[in-house]
Amino acid sequence: MQAEKQRSSMSDFLNQCYAQMHKGDIIVAYKGTINADVIADTLGLVETKLDDLLEHSLVRKKLYNVLVECLQNLYHHVDSVQVSDSSQNFGAFVLSRTDTGYRISTGNMVKSDKSLILKEKIDKINSLSKDELKDFYKFVLNNQTFSEKGGGGLGLIDMARKTGNKLEYQFSSFNPEFDFFNLNVLITE
Repeated sequence: MQAEKQRSSMSDFLNQCYAQMHKGDIIVAYKGTINADVIADTLGLVETKLDDLLEHSLVRKKLYNVLVECLQNLYHHVDSVQVSDSSQNFGAFVLSRTDTGYRISTGNMVKSDKSLILKEKIDKINSLSKDELKDFYKFVLNNQTFSEKGGGGLGLIDMARKTGNKLEYQFSSFNPEFDFFNLNVLITE
């Protein structure tokens, strides 16, 4: 009974977080287990949809490149949550059209102790000008030690550089050990 209640509680929490990600006209949306096949299938689907929607190759290229970076981050940095007797590797993704362009929203569970570090990284990136971002990217590329999951924050810096927009984010506490991390990236036309 306790395991079922725990699963239901997590499911309700994740559904609420996912619902908050839905803004604008939805082009593609996914929630569930994150693995390499899901990422590859999503990229293929989105590429087809973008070919149908966008005639401006520059916007399409920028959107696709940022999308690849967002999905790679989602895949590489999702933390599995132990729920009853199984481990859940949950992530979510929404690509939508807005009044000013496109919005990529990703969400995944992260250990709470990583939330503060991630917040500090994003706040630092958001505080920099275009030229400062370029210099910071080079600095991190040349001097940063990379985490066991690959990056030292290069993907986030690259997203900010490519879009010219601030990265929007939110953390929702699931329990003392885990938060749901929601990242929103805007690509303006």
